Amino acid sequence: MGMKDQFQDKAKDLADKAKDRMGQGQDEASERGAQRDEASERMQREEDRMDQDYDV
Repeated sequence: MGMKDQFQDKAKDLADKAKDRMGQGQDEASERGAQRDEASERMQREEDRMDQDYDV
């Protein structure tokens, strides 16, 4: 295997790792977004419940 082949293999490995890490970052961002949405919904339900308590 020549030096050129070694560099090409290394470049391909690094590119593959970068793609994997980008995918992981997107997954984490999606998960955080879902958690934020759930927290917002919980807060809204709590506010609605508090409003109902004061309306009575």
